[in-house]
Amino acid sequence: MSTKKVEVKHLYKIFGPRPDTAMEMIRSGVGKDELFQKTGMVLGVKDACFDVQEGEIFVLMGLSGSGKSTLIRLLNRLVEPSFGEVWLDGQDVAKLDERALIQLRRKDLAMVFQSFALLPHLTVLANTAFGLEIAGVDKGKREARAMQVLEQVGLKAFAHKKPSELSGGMQQRVGLARALAVDPTLMLMDEAFSALDPLKRTEMQDLLLDLQREQKRTIVFVSHDLDEAFKIGNRIAIMEGGRIVQVGTPAEILRNPSEAYVKAFFKGVDTKKYLVASDLAEPATVAVWSGSPGADQLSTWLAQVRASGQSLLLLVDEAGRVVGQTTEADLMLAQLDAAVWTLSTDVLCLDGQRRLGDVGREVLRAGHGVAVLDGQACLLGVITKSGLLARLMEEET
Repeated sequence: MSTKKVEVKHLYKIFGPRPDTAMEMIRSGVGKDELFQKTGMVLGVKDACFDVQEGEIFVLMGLSGSGKSTLIRLLNRLVEPSFGEVWLDGQDVAKLDERALIQLRRKDLAMVFQSFALLPHLTVLANTAFGLEIAGVDKGKREARAMQVLEQVGLKAFAHKKPSELSGGMQQRVGLARALAVDPTLMLMDEAFSALDPLKRTEMQDLLLDLQREQKRTIVFVSHDLDEAFKIGNRIAIMEGGRIVQVGTPAEILRNPSEAYVKAFFKGVDTKKYLVASDLAEPATVAVWSGSPGADQLSTWLAQVRASGQSLLLLVDEAGRVVGQTTEADLMLAQLDAAVWTLSTDVLCLDGQRRLGDVGREVLRAGHGVAVLDGQACLLGVITKSGLLARLMEEET
């Protein structure tokens, strides 16, 4: 069961000296541009409402000026909210006093910026341990922790170098390591990889996903890049003019854009390249494995397979993990002699986040359907050749 890590309720940010006056005008129907023309005040974020589930990567996406960078800074009060609530683990960040806010930032929050923001006179090790030093952790402990995260990001050998001796991509890894060193429960990443060249950017995205599979942190990530958002985001919030236009999984937003602004993001884009295995999976024919079956059980399985229209039966344990498979042909032979039936453990499985290109190749070479698994190796469904073809035809349409 998912748990809400962050909950944002009717959050506004108005830049200017009279936010109460501006709010009255907004409630009466005055838009962002008219507000600026009449008062000189800027509506940065308008009535933002969303939640972030524990352990997910939630992407704020939009064009320049859409309000995404302002919104992410409202979450840790680098920008002060004008109105509304920001709940983190059951406490309203917007109402914390200065001391409580400092403690929250030291223990639970970390931020990674587009600019690497490294201290040039400190070594990579000291930069990584800097947040722990500010928090009062003694030198031995903080350096041991810093070395641990530098190893995770592949920079242990560069611990005693200065930032100027590293490439841009390596410097951004140091920035990521510094954020990880304090072991935050929530990471805020504002255009963290956008200053990198395409190759380094892809490497950092892959590194973030690798770390996320191991650590399952809650991450709010700002991006203006469609490929990046769809690659790393569990869910995406699309922003325009300070408001959140739509929130959903990449597949939900692709399939059901809420309005013309969202559709404009995909104009001229081949949306098939964003499909992943979990988008293509259909319900599998499944039975729970509880040991070697008798003749009656095999007959029941055969009837189940025939009724489903699929030739493959996947066998799972109580937790939903695939332990083996059998086919209609195997079960028909077993009706003649149950002793000839054996459990096949050679099951072709795909991670639910595998892209369509990889999925197509695996499905085409498979004799039967391909099992699709989630991050915990539990069964999501199955992809068959006919199902894959039907979905591709649907996408073309």
